[in-house]
Amino acid sequence: MSNPGLERWHSYIKAPDHKVLWDMLHPDAVFESPVVHTPQRGRDIVHKYLASADKVLGGAGFAYVGEWEAPNSVVLEFTNVINGIAVDGIDMITWNDAGQITHFKVMVRPLKAVNMLHQMMGEMLAKAG
Repeated sequence: MSNPGLERWHSYIKAPDHKVLWDMLHPDAVFESPVVHTPQRGRDIVHKYLASADKVLGGAGFAYVGEWEAPNSVVLEFTNVINGIAVDGIDMITWNDAGQITHFKVMVRPLKAVNMLHQMMGEMLAKAG
């Protein structure tokens, strides 16, 4: 891997640390969720979404199974099984030249998985306050 931002992301996924995540995010980062209509803007809300997502989507079954790189960006295909439902999706991540995440978009399928994640993320975000 030649992308330092991508290397940091893979390290974070292996050992999630919310301080490390905070430091990876640009103050004006944007997050696009598969279940929220409008982009979420700013480090605070992006951190909240990604920290919640690692609890909902992450875990023992989570795996990246594909990777496509471009300058300062990557598409990572992931899979997991949550509550007996197979989840397939992609993370589309863009970094600035300093290696900070500026844009993070998640796409998920099938609809059954989207609906389940919508409910689970809503509960997790409510707890996060």
